[in-house]
Amino acid sequence: MIRGRTVVLILPARNEAGALPRVLRAVPPEIDRVIVVDNGSTDETAAVAAAEGALVVTEPVRGYGRACLRALDFLDDSPPHIVAFADADGSDDFSYLLRLIDSVAGGGAAMSLGARVAVEPGALSPLQRFGNALATLLIRLIWGRRYHDLGPMRALTWGALQRLRMSDRDFGWTVEMQVRAARLGFPVVELPVPYRQRRAGKSKVSGALDGAVHAGIKILWVILREWLMKARAEHG
Repeated sequence: MIRGRTVVLILPARNEAGALPRVLRAVPPEIDRVIVVDNGSTDETAAVAAAEGALVVTEPVRGYGRACLRALDFLDDSPPHIVAFADADGSDDFSYLLRLIDSVAGGGAAMSLGARVAVEPGALSPLQRFGNALATLLIRLIWGRRYHDLGPMRALTWGALQRLRMSDRDFGWTVEMQVRAARLGFPVVELPVPYRQRRAGKSKVSGALDGAVHAGIKILWVILREWLMKARAEHG
């Protein structure tokens, strides 16, 4: 618990049995619950997560957004004050997680984002870097909100999550969240965080060209869809 607020950390995971022990042992003790969403794994992801004390939720249909939505559905009966998200591959440095959560728990922000500034060589592909830059530029031009990154590590209040009405079931999850937060005028804090190469396994995005291309197309499609919704609302 942080500042009297209950906090849940959600870790979508597919075939992350090799990385999870180290990842889960790095979770700050102030986090009240850790939910690992086994997203169609073919390895021992669920068993490893349970052995490390995480609560395991299953979403057999693959998709980053699907995994996140499944965890939120699970929490709906007993929601926390704050929900944090991060990757399960060890690329996020959890020593910065409490700073993100504290920005929200203190009431100054509805959402906080970890902007990846010190990136280990190989942690992000050139295509990912270009996609991030293009996506954040489009968000600034369309919605007037300056973001520096679409990084996975973030925290927001449960109330803010409900207002965002998240729906993306794939790689558009993070950009959908940031676009809708901009559209609704949420106070958002970005904090610089380091970003490492994954500690085990293979990336579903940077580890394969087709994965990176698919993710990039989906991100741009989400921006286009949200812009069209904005245009319809403005014209009536």
